[in-house]
Formats: sequence, C-alpha cells, structure tokens
Amino acid sequence: MQVSFNLATDIEAALLAAAKAAGLDAQAFSPDVRTADPRHGDFQANGVLAFAKREKQNPRAVAEKLVAAIDPTTRERYAVSIAGPGFINFAAQPSTLLEWLRTYGSESGLQHGAAAGYAGQTWVVDYSSPNTAKQMHVGHLRSAVIGEAICRLLAFSGAKVIRDNHLGDWGTQFGKLIYGFKRWANPAALEHDPIEELERLYRLGNDATPEGSAALEEARQELVKLQSGDPENAALWRKFTEASQRAFDQIYSRLGIRFDHYLGESFYNDKLDRVYRELTELRIAEESKGALVVFHDEVPRFSRNAERPNPFMVRKADGASGYASTDLATALYRTEHFKADGIVVVTDFRQGDHFEQLFLTVEKWFKATGRRLPKLNHVTFGAVLGENGKPLKTRDGGTIKLKDLLDEAEERALAVVRAKNAERPEADRFSDEECRSIARVVGIGSVQYADLSQNRSSDYIFSWDKMLSLEGNTAPYLLYAVARIRSIFRRGGLGDPSDTSSWETTATPPATPTECALARKLAKFPDALALATSTLRPHFLGTYLYELAGDFSGFYNADKVIVDDPAERARRVLLCARTLQVLETGLHLLGLRTLQRM
Repeated sequence: MQVSFNLATDIEAALLAAAKAAGLDAQAFSPDVRTADPRHGDFQANGVLAFAKREKQNPRAVAEKLVAAIDPTTRERYAVSIAGPGFINFAAQPSTLLEWLRTYGSESGLQHGAAAGYAGQTWVVDYSSPNTAKQMHVGHLRSAVIGEAICRLLAFSGAKVIRDNHLGDWGTQFGKLIYGFKRWANPAALEHDPIEELERLYRLGNDATPEGSAALEEARQELVKLQSGDPENAALWRKFTEASQRAFDQIYSRLGIRFDHYLGESFYNDKLDRVYRELTELRIAEESKGALVVFHDEVPRFSRNAERPNPFMVRKADGASGYASTDLATALYRTEHFKADGIVVVTDFRQGDHFEQLFLTVEKWFKATGRRLPKLNHVTFGAVLGENGKPLKTRDGGTIKLKDLLDEAEERALAVVRAKNAERPEADRFSDEECRSIARVVGIGSVQYADLSQNRSSDYIFSWDKMLSLEGNTAPYLLYAVARIRSIFRRGGLGDPSDTSSWETTATPPATPTECALARKLAKFPDALALATSTLRPHFLGTYLYELAGDFSGFYNADKVIVDDPAERARRVLLCARTLQVLETGLHLLGLRTLQRM
C-alpha cells in the first residue's frame, strides 16, 4: 500500500479501523490527529480524551484498547506509544520516511498528493482592487501579495481559482477628474506618465470645485453625463481605465501576479436594480430616513436599537449606490456566473464591519431565495509600519508609491549582490547583468516575503536591513538555501536534481539523527500546506520553509553528502534533492521566484 501524501491521513484511517476492531463506537470516535511535539513523535492523536469523556470511560484504557487493535501494517510503519491520560503518539519509521521521499519527488507529484483537499471546487479570490486614475501605493502591497499566495495555495490544493481584480472604477471622483481633464490636460504628460497626470488633474479639479460653488455643480453634471452614457465622457472614462490598467499591470508583472478578470464597480452598475428589488420584496431591506438599509438586530452594534445605529446602506437617500450596493451585486454574480463554492475578499482590517454586514446580508438573502451559499471569507491584514512604529511614509510625510518601493528594493538588493560578488573568486564572479537579474529576484522577493512571513492579522515593521539579510526568516536566506543545494549538485557532478531515479533505487532509509530530522520535516510539508490553505494564512507555509532550511543546514553541516558508500551517498543526495523540491515549490506557492545561482 502506497504511503499517503499526508501521513496523518494514514494514521486517522488506521485509528478508525482500530476503533471498529476494538468494539468501540467508531462512528462517534474522531481521531483528531495533529502534528506532535518532535520530542514525542511526528503525530499525536488527541481524540481519545473527548471520546472517553463522552462515553464515561477511562481514557488511558480506551487508548490501550485502540493501540492493541492497530493493524500490523501500521505498526510496521510507525512506532506507537501512549502518553499522559490517553494521547497516542506516532513516529514514522525510517523506512516509511524513505517511502514518502520516493513517492513524492516532483512538484507535480506534490500537487497530485495535495489536490484532494479542494478538488472540484471553484473559488473566486478578490484582491488588490486599486482605484483607477490613481497610483498604487504601499498600502496596496499586502492585498496583492497575500491574495496571490492564497490563489496559488488553493489552486495547488485542487481548486479552480478565479482571480478577480475588483477595481474602484466608478464614483463621484470621476466628475471632478473629467472637469479637470477638459481644462488642464497636458497631452505630453499624459503620454509619458498617464497616472501621474490623471492624479494632477484630479487634484486641480478637486481644488477648483469647493462645496457650494458653481464649478462643483459643473463637475456633478459631468458625472451625470458619464452615468447617462454621454459618448464624450464615456470615452474619457475608458481612456482613464485603460491607462490605469496598463500601469497596474506593470506592477503586477514585477510581483508575478496575474488576473483572470478586472470586473470593477462599473461592471455591476446595471445589476443593482435587481438587488434593490429582491431585498425589498423579501423584506430584508427597509427604508430608513429615505435610504434603503438592512438592520442586523442580532448583532448589537449593527442593531437599530444601538446607541449609534449602523445599518448596512444598500442605497443612499439620494438614490445613489455605494459600496454595499455593488458588493451585493458582486456576490450574486460570482455565485450565479462563476458557480463559486468559495469567495475570498482580501482587504485591510478597517473594512471588517462592512464585510461582516455584507456577509450577513448575503446569507439572509440567499437563504430566503433558496440559492446555494458559497463559503464567504474576508481575509484581513494589518498595516505596514515604518521603523518608528508609524504608518510607512516618505521622508516628507507623503504616501510611498508601490513602483518606487519596488525600485528601491531592487537597488538595495543590487548593492548587496555586488558587494558579495566582489568577495567571490574572480573566475566565479557574476557579470553585471547577472547581478542585476539576481537583484531583481532578491529585491522583489524580499518585499513579498517580509509581508508573507508575518501573521497577516498583525501590523509589521518594514525594515530594509532585516528583509535583505542573509540571516533569519527572510527571502535572501531561503533563496540562498535553494541556490546552495543547486550548487551541491553542480559542483559534485550529481546531474539534474529533478531526476533522482538512480538515487531512489540505491538509497537506504535515513539513519543519522540529522538525516532523520530532515526527512521528518520534509514529510510534514503536507501539514504546513493544509494549515496555510485552510486558514488562508500563508505565513504558516513561510514558517515551515524557514524551519526546513534550518534542518537542511544542520544536516549538511553534520553529514557529508559526497561519500564513498553508494547507499549512504544515495540517501543524502536524495535528501538534498527533496529539500530543493519542497523549498522551491513552497516559495513558488508564496509567489516568489527562485534562483539557480546566488
């Protein structure tokens, strides 16, 4: 029987079979297998305690019955022991670890093993979502890199993933922008840097239209004309949107991000009346002070009886739509058109109340209409802070453009790469173009990983020195680990690390403490992947990769790879190849590119 991708799956199946063989109520027993403290084994089954309490039995006695009933094949694969009041520990035998290493030896093999988790499901992931006619700034970084990592994790685990960039491309700001464009547009500036020019024109339009002025009324009329389909204003709006998307795509290309759709707010403009009609007819929404709103009285802070009522405003008192209107139409479209089983929206934590009310409204609406409700996930994240603990700003207090941040990352990385290159033997130095190529990967990857290595719910300190360091949980450290393993194969004349068939045949099970520790960590990749995907928290995978690189370093320092004994040499080369494969696969899932040499 082939070992499972996730060894915990083997153990769960064995325990359920043992419960049946021991005469326990197998239907009521949940093994609850988790990764164990390494001092006790690889996996720990915690389900005995809850089962014994429910059945009014002694948990230790139940554990002993289960262990006695475990089938011989499982006993050959795992050392089984009981700890404390009834925890059952499993340590994979070296032969089991070798079997896993032989079975899952490529990225496609790893993906095939992981694909059962979300197979047949369709997930729509809504991330980045900048406003058109504006520069992307540092505040857009987290949504973009976290969203892309989540897409990759879900797709690797078997889901069909639809990437949707829900652009802010509709609203009152376009009246002022059109007003400014018609008066002060600079064709040369528009050609050279369209977003910079559009931002300048919006500022001019905004400054020229103070509240109560005749100019403000003109700007409002420009918006009315746009919303009524005026050909001239509609053509300008398309010009703004197309220029914005080209600028955004340049940033996304540098980050390795792509989208399937750019369905902005404007796309849903003709779909809002249906939302208003259904919510009104179903009596989910009601009029309050002229607006159409939904009160969620079951949540005290959203209740009509709250000290400061905060209803979900489906339509404003003046008849205009807002974020709530568009987001409701978006949820409906994604469910009906994309047949979404899950929807993920990635925004900062400040939008928490909005999405909580949105999801509550969607649940009531879909239940009332009999529609299938997809899993709704609001993935929030904290702020990017400077080393002073305050929101990251330029020296003069302005907002940092994302393009400028990425440029600086590459320049700083280039300085580090050139300094390290000068220390190499002259015959082994990189050309200037190679240094720049390495710096692009390291610089951009450092910015991405500094974000993804953090728990997304927390703020994090943006530190150039820390993120570009070759020590600690950083992109350069992990990228260097990849390049170092490739160097072992290159310098040792070991061939292509992706072709390990000859090493697999000759290899014996891991034997030394560091070989076993590395093999055990490799076999835990499925657990890290499953945890990161199920919680939509990429940092769990980042932590695992950092620990794996540390275990490899311990192995490499203790156990010479190129030795005379064929079997010993084969198993160590195999461990190197599998570490390389898992590190590269994991980094690619986080959205980072990797390097052959560094």
